[in-house]
Amino acid sequence: MSKVYDIGVLPGDGIGDEVVREALKVLDAIQSVHGFATKREHLPYGAEHFLKTGETMPDVAFDRIRQMHAVLFGAIGDPRIEVGKLEFAIIAGMRHKLDLYVNLRPVKLYHESMCPLKGKTPADIDIVFLRENTEDAYAGIHGTTKKDTDFEIALQQMVYTARGTERIIRHAFETAVKRGPKPGKEKPQVTLIDKANAVRAQDIWTRIFAKVAKEYPGVATDHAYIDAACMWMIKNPDWFDVCVTTNLFGDIITDLGAMLIGGMGIASSGNIHPGKVSMFEGIHGSAPKYKGTDKASPLATILSMGLMLDHVGQPAAAKELEATVASLIQTGRIRSLKAGDHKCSELGSMVRDEFLARAKVRA
Repeated sequence: MSKVYDIGVLPGDGIGDEVVREALKVLDAIQSVHGFATKREHLPYGAEHFLKTGETMPDVAFDRIRQMHAVLFGAIGDPRIEVGKLEFAIIAGMRHKLDLYVNLRPVKLYHESMCPLKGKTPADIDIVFLRENTEDAYAGIHGTTKKDTDFEIALQQMVYTARGTERIIRHAFETAVKRGPKPGKEKPQVTLIDKANAVRAQDIWTRIFAKVAKEYPGVATDHAYIDAACMWMIKNPDWFDVCVTTNLFGDIITDLGAMLIGGMGIASSGNIHPGKVSMFEGIHGSAPKYKGTDKASPLATILSMGLMLDHVGQPAAAKELEATVASLIQTGRIRSLKAGDHKCSELGSMVRDEFLARAKVRA
Protein backbone atom coordinates (compact mmCIF):
# COMPACT_ATOMS: atom_id res chain seq x y z
CA MET A 1 0.00 0.00 0.00
CA SER A 2 1.36 3.42 -0.95
CA LYS A 3 1.99 6.06 1.68
CA VAL A 4 -0.77 8.69 1.89
CA TYR A 5 0.05 12.21 3.08
CA ASP A 6 -2.62 14.51 4.50
CA ILE A 7 -1.91 17.92 2.92
CA GLY A 8 -3.69 21.19 3.63
CA VAL A 9 -3.95 23.45 0.59
CA LEU A 10 -4.28 27.14 1.46
CA PRO A 11 -4.06 29.29 -1.70
CA GLY A 12 -4.85 32.54 0.13
CA ASP A 13 -4.98 35.78 -1.86
CA GLY A 14 -3.77 37.41 -5.05
CA ILE A 15 -1.65 35.06 -7.14
CA GLY A 16 -1.86 32.37 -4.48
CA ASP A 17 -4.56 30.36 -6.23
CA GLU A 18 -2.64 30.32 -9.52
CA VAL A 19 0.76 29.33 -8.17
CA VAL A 20 -0.69 26.65 -5.90
CA ARG A 21 -2.73 25.22 -8.77
CA GLU A 22 0.44 24.79 -10.84
CA ALA A 23 2.31 23.21 -7.92
CA LEU A 24 -0.47 20.68 -7.45
CA LYS A 25 -0.35 19.91 -11.16
CA VAL A 26 3.32 19.01 -10.69
CA LEU A 27 2.54 17.07 -7.50
CA ASP A 28 0.15 14.84 -9.47
CA ALA A 29 3.05 13.84 -11.71
CA ILE A 30 5.50 13.35 -8.85
CA GLN A 31 3.29 11.02 -6.88
CA SER A 32 2.47 8.97 -9.97
CA VAL A 33 6.21 8.35 -10.43
CA HIS A 34 7.24 7.88 -6.81
CA GLY A 35 4.33 5.75 -5.70
CA PHE A 36 2.76 7.77 -2.91
CA ALA A 37 -0.56 9.59 -2.63
CA THR A 38 -1.83 12.81 -1.11
CA LYS A 39 -5.15 13.54 0.51
CA ARG A 40 -5.67 17.25 -0.10
CA GLU A 41 -7.95 19.46 1.96
CA HIS A 42 -8.77 22.97 0.76
CA LEU A 43 -8.43 25.66 3.42
CA PRO A 44 -10.45 28.75 2.39
CA TYR A 45 -8.86 31.36 4.65
CA GLY A 46 -7.88 34.70 3.20
CA ALA A 47 -9.38 37.96 2.05
CA GLU A 48 -12.53 36.64 0.40
CA HIS A 49 -13.34 34.45 3.37
CA PHE A 50 -12.78 37.36 5.75
CA LEU A 51 -14.93 39.77 3.75
CA LYS A 52 -17.78 37.24 3.64
CA THR A 53 -17.61 36.02 7.24
CA GLY A 54 -15.53 38.46 9.29
CA GLU A 55 -13.35 35.49 10.25
CA THR A 56 -9.58 35.36 9.71
CA MET A 57 -8.53 31.83 10.69
CA PRO A 58 -10.38 30.12 13.55
CA ASP A 59 -8.93 27.85 16.20
CA VAL A 60 -10.75 24.89 14.66
CA ALA A 61 -8.63 25.33 11.52
CA PHE A 62 -5.41 25.15 13.52
CA ASP A 63 -6.73 22.07 15.32
CA ARG A 64 -7.36 20.40 11.95
CA ILE A 65 -3.94 21.39 10.59
CA ARG A 66 -2.25 19.80 13.60
CA GLN A 67 -3.59 16.46 12.34
CA MET A 68 -2.01 16.90 8.88
CA HIS A 69 1.46 16.20 7.54
CA ALA A 70 1.95 19.63 5.94
CA VAL A 71 0.34 22.74 4.48
CA LEU A 72 1.09 24.11 1.01
CA PHE A 73 0.48 27.85 1.15
CA GLY A 74 0.11 30.41 -1.65
CA ALA A 75 0.22 34.01 -0.44
CA ILE A 76 -1.74 36.37 1.77
CA GLY A 77 -2.65 40.05 1.68
CA ASP A 78 -5.32 42.14 -0.03
CA PRO A 79 -5.49 45.92 -0.52
CA ARG A 80 -9.13 45.93 0.63
CA ILE A 81 -8.11 44.87 4.12
CA GLU A 82 -6.02 46.61 6.77
CA VAL A 83 -2.32 45.88 6.27
CA GLY A 84 -1.11 43.13 8.56
CA LYS A 85 -4.51 41.89 9.71
CA LEU A 86 -4.58 38.74 7.61
CA GLU A 87 -0.81 38.29 7.65
CA PHE A 88 -0.61 38.23 11.43
CA ALA A 89 -3.69 36.03 11.83
CA ILE A 90 -2.78 33.46 9.18
CA ILE A 91 0.96 33.36 8.48
CA ALA A 92 2.08 34.42 11.95
CA GLY A 93 -0.81 32.42 13.35
CA MET A 94 0.57 29.22 11.87
CA ARG A 95 4.12 30.06 12.86
CA HIS A 96 3.21 30.75 16.48
CA LYS A 97 0.32 28.33 17.13
CA LEU A 98 2.06 25.43 15.40
CA ASP A 99 5.47 26.46 16.80
CA LEU A 100 7.12 26.50 13.37
CA TYR A 101 10.41 27.76 14.73
CA VAL A 102 12.58 27.00 11.67
CA ASN A 103 12.24 29.26 8.66
CA LEU A 104 14.23 27.45 5.98
CA ARG A 105 15.20 29.59 3.00
CA PRO A 106 17.59 28.15 0.41
CA VAL A 107 19.46 30.64 -1.76
CA LYS A 108 20.72 28.54 -4.67
CA LEU A 109 21.65 29.75 -8.14
CA TYR A 110 20.82 27.37 -11.00
CA HIS A 111 22.32 29.36 -13.89
CA GLU A 112 24.52 32.45 -14.09
CA SER A 113 22.02 34.16 -16.41
CA MET A 114 19.65 34.48 -13.44
CA CYS A 115 22.17 36.33 -11.27
CA PRO A 116 22.62 40.13 -11.52
CA LEU A 117 26.18 39.91 -10.15
CA LYS A 118 28.94 39.91 -12.74
CA GLY A 119 30.90 36.69 -12.98
CA LYS A 120 28.98 34.72 -10.36
CA THR A 121 28.06 31.11 -11.16
CA PRO A 122 26.12 28.33 -9.43
CA ALA A 123 29.37 27.29 -7.77
CA ASP A 124 29.40 30.63 -5.95
CA ILE A 125 25.85 30.77 -4.61
CA ASP A 126 24.53 27.80 -2.65
CA ILE A 127 23.45 29.00 0.79
CA VAL A 128 20.97 27.75 3.37
CA PHE A 129 19.49 30.40 5.65
CA LEU A 130 17.87 29.30 8.89
CA ARG A 131 15.83 32.13 10.32
CA GLU A 132 14.37 31.89 13.81
CA ASN A 133 10.63 32.09 13.16
CA THR A 134 8.73 32.71 16.41
CA GLU A 135 10.52 35.41 18.42
CA ASP A 136 12.28 38.77 17.93
CA ALA A 137 10.27 41.82 16.82
CA TYR A 138 7.67 39.49 15.29
CA ALA A 139 6.57 38.08 18.66
CA GLY A 140 3.66 40.54 18.56
CA ILE A 141 4.46 42.59 21.66
CA HIS A 142 3.80 46.18 20.64
CA GLY A 143 1.73 49.24 21.39
CA THR A 144 1.27 52.98 21.07
CA THR A 145 0.29 55.82 23.34
CA LYS A 146 -0.82 59.40 22.59
CA LYS A 147 -1.64 58.26 19.06
CA ASP A 148 -1.89 60.89 16.30
CA THR A 149 -0.28 63.58 18.43
CA ASP A 150 3.18 65.13 18.35
CA PHE A 151 3.94 63.13 21.50
CA GLU A 152 3.01 59.72 20.12
CA ILE A 153 5.17 56.84 21.26
CA ALA A 154 5.23 53.53 19.37
CA LEU A 155 7.01 50.49 20.82
CA GLN A 156 7.70 46.98 19.58
CA GLN A 157 9.68 44.55 21.67
CA MET A 158 12.49 42.29 20.44
CA VAL A 159 12.20 39.06 22.40
CA TYR A 160 14.85 36.32 22.57
CA THR A 161 14.66 33.27 24.82
CA ALA A 162 17.41 30.78 25.58
CA ARG A 163 15.17 27.92 24.42
CA GLY A 164 14.18 29.61 21.16
CA THR A 165 17.71 30.72 20.36
CA GLU A 166 19.36 27.40 21.14
CA ARG A 167 16.97 25.23 19.15
CA ILE A 168 17.39 27.20 15.90
CA ILE A 169 21.17 27.35 16.32
CA ARG A 170 21.31 23.63 17.00
CA HIS A 171 19.18 22.99 13.92
CA ALA A 172 21.66 25.04 11.88
CA PHE A 173 24.55 22.85 13.00
CA GLU A 174 22.56 19.69 12.28
CA THR A 175 21.76 21.05 8.82
CA ALA A 176 25.45 21.75 8.18
CA VAL A 177 26.39 18.20 9.20
CA LYS A 178 23.74 16.79 6.87
CA ARG A 179 24.85 18.99 3.94
CA GLY A 180 28.52 18.25 4.39
CA PRO A 181 31.33 20.54 3.22
CA LYS A 182 30.99 22.65 0.10
CA PRO A 183 33.34 21.74 -2.79
CA GLY A 184 36.89 22.74 -1.92
CA LYS A 185 36.20 22.99 1.82
CA GLU A 186 37.30 20.57 4.53
CA LYS A 187 34.32 21.23 6.81
CA PRO A 188 30.78 22.53 6.50
CA GLN A 189 30.38 26.00 8.00
CA VAL A 190 27.74 27.77 10.06
CA THR A 191 27.76 31.57 10.12
CA LEU A 192 25.95 33.45 12.87
CA ILE A 193 24.44 36.73 11.65
CA ASP A 194 23.36 39.23 14.30
CA LYS A 195 23.94 42.80 15.51
CA ALA A 196 24.99 42.08 19.06
CA ASN A 197 27.41 45.01 19.12
CA ALA A 198 24.48 47.46 18.89
CA VAL A 199 21.42 45.38 19.84
CA ARG A 200 22.87 44.16 23.10
CA ALA A 201 20.00 41.76 23.80
CA GLN A 202 21.42 39.67 20.94
CA ASP A 203 24.40 38.80 23.11
CA ILE A 204 22.28 35.78 24.02
CA TRP A 205 22.82 34.60 20.43
CA THR A 206 26.58 35.08 20.71
CA ARG A 207 26.84 33.06 23.90
CA ILE A 208 24.53 30.23 22.90
CA PHE A 209 26.15 29.93 19.46
CA ALA A 210 29.56 29.51 21.12
CA LYS A 211 28.17 26.90 23.52
CA VAL A 212 26.47 24.81 20.84
CA ALA A 213 29.46 25.05 18.48
CA LYS A 214 31.60 23.13 21.00
CA GLU A 215 29.39 20.09 20.42
CA TYR A 216 30.14 20.10 16.67
CA PRO A 217 33.93 20.03 16.20
CA GLY A 218 33.45 18.90 12.60
CA VAL A 219 31.70 22.14 11.68
CA ALA A 220 33.57 25.40 11.08
CA THR A 221 32.04 28.60 12.44
CA ASP A 222 32.01 32.22 11.42
CA HIS A 223 30.25 35.40 12.40
CA ALA A 224 29.03 38.55 10.65
CA TYR A 225 27.03 41.54 11.77
CA ILE A 226 23.93 41.97 9.63
CA ASP A 227 25.14 45.09 7.81
CA ALA A 228 28.46 43.42 6.92
CA ALA A 229 26.63 40.23 5.94
CA CYS A 230 24.51 42.15 3.43
CA MET A 231 27.68 43.67 1.97
CA TRP A 232 29.38 40.29 1.71
CA MET A 233 26.29 38.72 0.15
CA ILE A 234 26.90 41.00 -2.82
CA LYS A 235 30.69 41.00 -2.84
CA ASN A 236 31.46 37.36 -1.98
CA PRO A 237 28.34 35.18 -1.74
CA ASP A 238 30.57 32.10 -1.97
CA TRP A 239 31.74 32.90 1.58
CA PHE A 240 28.42 31.64 3.00
CA ASP A 241 27.33 28.05 3.55
CA VAL A 242 24.73 27.61 6.33
CA CYS A 243 23.63 30.82 8.03
CA VAL A 244 21.56 31.20 11.19
CA THR A 245 20.01 34.49 12.18
CA THR A 246 17.21 36.28 13.97
CA ASN A 247 13.65 36.60 12.75
CA LEU A 248 13.85 40.23 11.61
CA PHE A 249 17.30 40.07 10.03
CA GLY A 250 16.49 36.74 8.39
CA ASP A 251 13.40 38.20 6.79
CA ILE A 252 15.45 40.99 5.23
CA ILE A 253 18.64 39.24 4.13
CA THR A 254 16.83 36.34 2.46
CA ASP A 255 14.95 38.77 0.21
CA LEU A 256 18.36 40.09 -0.78
CA GLY A 257 19.42 36.50 -1.39
CA ALA A 258 16.39 35.93 -3.61
CA MET A 259 17.59 38.67 -5.93
CA LEU A 260 20.89 36.84 -6.41
CA ILE A 261 19.18 33.74 -7.82
CA GLY A 262 16.54 35.22 -10.11
CA GLY A 263 14.05 37.00 -7.89
CA MET A 264 11.06 36.28 -5.70
CA GLY A 265 9.54 34.06 -8.37
CA ILE A 266 11.99 31.26 -7.59
CA ALA A 267 12.62 31.79 -3.86
CA SER A 268 11.22 28.96 -1.75
CA SER A 269 10.76 28.54 1.98
CA GLY A 270 9.60 26.18 4.68
CA ASN A 271 8.11 27.06 8.06
CA ILE A 272 9.10 23.95 9.93
CA HIS A 273 8.85 22.20 13.25
CA PRO A 274 11.03 19.11 12.71
CA GLY A 275 8.98 15.96 12.91
CA LYS A 276 5.65 17.78 13.06
CA VAL A 277 3.17 19.40 10.69
CA SER A 278 4.85 22.29 8.84
CA MET A 279 3.93 24.93 6.25
CA PHE A 280 5.64 25.65 2.92
CA GLU A 281 5.37 28.79 0.78
CA GLY A 282 7.16 30.89 -1.81
CA ILE A 283 8.52 34.01 -0.14
CA HIS A 284 6.83 36.37 -2.60
CA GLY A 285 3.71 38.22 -1.54
CA SER A 286 0.21 38.08 -2.96
CA ALA A 287 1.07 40.49 -5.83
CA PRO A 288 -2.58 41.54 -6.36
CA LYS A 289 -1.78 43.39 -9.61
CA TYR A 290 -0.96 40.03 -11.21
CA LYS A 291 -4.01 38.19 -9.87
CA GLY A 292 -5.81 36.37 -12.67
CA THR A 293 -3.33 37.44 -15.35
CA ASP A 294 -1.46 34.10 -15.63
CA LYS A 295 1.83 36.03 -15.39
CA ALA A 296 3.22 35.09 -11.97
CA SER A 297 6.01 32.53 -11.64
CA PRO A 298 4.91 29.39 -9.78
CA LEU A 299 8.49 28.14 -9.40
CA ALA A 300 8.85 29.44 -5.83
CA THR A 301 5.76 27.50 -4.80
CA ILE A 302 6.82 24.43 -6.78
CA LEU A 303 10.26 24.42 -5.13
CA SER A 304 8.64 25.02 -1.73
CA MET A 305 6.56 21.93 -2.43
CA GLY A 306 9.88 20.13 -2.92
CA LEU A 307 10.91 21.19 0.58
CA MET A 308 7.55 19.87 1.76
CA LEU A 309 8.18 16.51 0.11
CA ASP A 310 11.56 16.25 1.81
CA HIS A 311 9.96 17.12 5.15
CA VAL A 312 7.24 14.45 4.95
CA GLY A 313 9.66 11.70 3.95
CA GLN A 314 10.05 11.79 0.16
CA PRO A 315 13.64 13.07 -0.25
CA ALA A 316 14.20 11.34 -3.59
CA ALA A 317 11.13 13.00 -5.06
CA ALA A 318 12.24 16.36 -3.67
CA LYS A 319 15.72 16.00 -5.14
CA GLU A 320 14.37 15.05 -8.56
CA LEU A 321 11.93 17.97 -8.55
CA GLU A 322 14.73 20.44 -7.88
CA ALA A 323 16.86 18.81 -10.60
CA THR A 324 13.96 19.16 -13.01
CA VAL A 325 13.58 22.88 -12.40
CA ALA A 326 17.35 23.35 -12.62
CA SER A 327 17.47 21.48 -15.95
CA LEU A 328 14.76 23.68 -17.46
CA ILE A 329 16.71 26.79 -16.47
CA GLN A 330 20.14 25.49 -17.43
CA THR A 331 19.00 24.43 -20.90
CA GLY A 332 17.35 27.78 -21.57
CA ARG A 333 13.84 26.44 -21.84
CA ILE A 334 12.91 28.72 -18.97
CA ARG A 335 14.17 31.94 -20.50
CA SER A 336 13.35 34.35 -17.70
CA LEU A 337 11.66 34.64 -14.32
CA LYS A 338 10.26 38.09 -15.06
CA ALA A 339 6.50 38.23 -14.64
CA GLY A 340 4.83 37.66 -17.99
CA ASP A 341 7.82 36.30 -19.90
CA HIS A 342 6.30 32.88 -19.32
CA LYS A 343 2.71 32.20 -18.36
CA CYS A 344 2.17 30.79 -14.89
CA SER A 345 0.30 27.83 -16.40
CA GLU A 346 3.06 27.33 -18.98
CA LEU A 347 5.75 27.01 -16.31
CA GLY A 348 3.70 24.55 -14.31
CA SER A 349 3.17 22.40 -17.39
CA MET A 350 6.85 22.61 -18.31
CA VAL A 351 7.94 21.33 -14.91
CA ARG A 352 5.33 18.57 -14.92
CA ASP A 353 6.18 17.39 -18.43
CA GLU A 354 9.94 17.52 -17.83
CA PHE A 355 9.58 15.59 -14.59
CA LEU A 356 7.64 12.84 -16.38
CA ALA A 357 10.10 12.81 -19.29
CA ARG A 358 13.09 12.42 -16.96
CA ALA A 359 11.32 9.60 -15.13
CA LYS A 360 10.65 7.83 -18.44
CA VAL A 361 14.32 8.06 -19.40
CA ARG A 362 15.38 6.60 -16.05
CA ALA A 363 12.93 3.74 -16.48
